[in-house]
Amino acid sequence: MEGPMGYSDETDESLMRAIKGGKHQAFSILVRRHTDRFFKTAYRLCGQVQEAEDMVQNAFLKIWNNPSIWKEEKGAKFTTWFYRILINQNIDRMRAKKPVAVDDAYLHSFADDRTTPEAALLEAREQQLIERALGSLPERQRTAITLCFYEEQSNAQAAQIMGVKVKALESLLMRAKAGLKVFMQENSARQKSKEVRHGT
Repeated sequence: MEGPMGYSDETDESLMRAIKGGKHQAFSILVRRHTDRFFKTAYRLCGQVQEAEDMVQNAFLKIWNNPSIWKEEKGAKFTTWFYRILINQNIDRMRAKKPVAVDDAYLHSFADDRTTPEAALLEAREQQLIERALGSLPERQRTAITLCFYEEQSNAQAAQIMGVKVKALESLLMRAKAGLKVFMQENSARQKSKEVRHGT
């Protein structure tokens, strides 16, 4: 039997073909390769650690239980296809219940472990502000920003993942940027007001 290391250099798409052939080792490689990346994507979409973990786990379980749902003949990259699963799960989550506030507990983990404690704290605070700004956006705008800026997808790729036209994607990005700008300006005004009240 071929060990897991035998698949380590394979592309995601090759791993999916192996998984369809019943190679469980290939599935393990795929999970290890992408769990952290997809968790961060899911977290930025929903703002909750447990929700993000559940979204990623459920997506991988879909692959485990029915790998044939990935249609290689359609030409989509594995990551593009997986993003779409996460986005659909988040849409279902949003429909099922009211959005909740961004979970701050995980934000510090986005800071670089190689930085000093002071720098890490500053970076974590900045990241916290960014995540809250993202959380203030409507779901589709937040998804567009996440795909294009955090996941570095092209506008065409992001539009494909979201199932919209490129012009619609560009409109979402434009409105998202405007929304983020307003959030940052309002936050800056609140901070200045707080400093004045405290005499700093």
